[in-house]
Amino acid sequence: MAQGAPIGKADGNVEAAPAPSVADFLSAFWTVGVLSFGGPAGQIATMHRELIDKRRWFEEAEFLGALNFCMLLPGPEAQQLATWCGWRLRGAWGGIAAGLLFLLPGAAVMAALVAIYLAFGRLAPVQALFGGVQAAVVAVVAQALLRVAGKALKTRLAWGLAGLAFVLLVGFGLPFPLVVALAAAIGAWRGREAPKAAPALARHPPWSRTAGVLAAGSALWLAPLGALAAWLGPAHELVDLGNFFAQLATASFGGAYAGLAYVAQGAAAAHGWVTPAEIVDGLALAETTPGPLVLTYQFVGGLAGHRIAGPWGPGAGAAIGMALVLWLTFVPSFVLVLGLAPQFDRLLAAPLLARALAGVTAAVVGVVASLGLWFALHVLFARVTTEAIGPLTLWVPHGAPDLFAAAIALAASLLLRRGSPMAAVLALAALAGVLRWIMNPG
Repeated sequence: MAQGAPIGKADGNVEAAPAPSVADFLSAFWTVGVLSFGGPAGQIATMHRELIDKRRWFEEAEFLGALNFCMLLPGPEAQQLATWCGWRLRGAWGGIAAGLLFLLPGAAVMAALVAIYLAFGRLAPVQALFGGVQAAVVAVVAQALLRVAGKALKTRLAWGLAGLAFVLLVGFGLPFPLVVALAAAIGAWRGREAPKAAPALARHPPWSRTAGVLAAGSALWLAPLGALAAWLGPAHELVDLGNFFAQLATASFGGAYAGLAYVAQGAAAAHGWVTPAEIVDGLALAETTPGPLVLTYQFVGGLAGHRIAGPWGPGAGAAIGMALVLWLTFVPSFVLVLGLAPQFDRLLAAPLLARALAGVTAAVVGVVASLGLWFALHVLFARVTTEAIGPLTLWVPHGAPDLFAAAIALAASLLLRRGSPMAAVLALAALAGVLRWIMNPG
């Protein structure tokens, strides 16, 4: 396919105009990466402003079609959209460059924050600061739940899938990938979602070539994990960490909040690599740094690597954990976008895929609700246990709730609903936590 920005033709096909210069290309995507705050919605708005409003590199219809295509794929849709735009403008290397420029500024900031957190996170004032932030994050997740529910729950089937996902996760502890697969199957079987429209590409490679690209990319993706298993042994805990995030990458539909439900289920509850409070801290840091919210996984990987024993020190372990999680989380997005982008209009036209994705999107509401409940219980209560009641396994809080944290969560929710900036709300919550410690240092 020729490189360059698309021109919409009368017959609906998309051809290419001359590609932007390398300097303009790198400048645009560096700007997107550095300014990509505010979660997927804010990041996509930044891309739209830089690539369409300012530079006129894309037609509106193709940009929207590309976004719909990225939402079909597991992984962070904003980073995938940046990769797609780079591919459309300058081919495969352009896609890799654009995706990296979107990702690396935030990853570098998060790596520095992990180092600071590991060095100073146990100090009483720092813990007090994060205590306030954790309460505000409960409100952040609640706001995300309302947004997702408003978009996804349009039919009785969607409501049913959301409720089913919540019950299966909270009541029965089913693994997140299984819940996603079940929702996709039910959506494909019973759903009525119409395929999304997209401008047709001028030509398509054979499917055999697409399959070859995906196979080669998958081998590249798993190669470091295989090398690590050969070096340390397949039973080593760092290999378990890699396997966990590799599984998450293949089932990570519905955005960062849905994936965090699986992280809470596995990395905290099952493996004990991190505590619930640390996951909330990681999400708060990801909310206030550029890049996708799934950089929370990098935070988890850094803390887990720091604690996992191996032939290195804790500092090197943290670096290895972060690098491993970043690779396993983001390489699949590059592989899927670059492998499937030449077929994206065909994929969007497939009714079965549209119905399956609608089922997953509805189930994500229940997944995010389970995450919100899990966060709230661990933030508002000093101790939470799981107890079996017949076939159910329920989260049970113990002791009195933390009313100060509840007040911060309520105030943060009101501020967010009034449109206050996320960073400002989290900063105020952090200040409230520190003031609480100053007034009652014990």
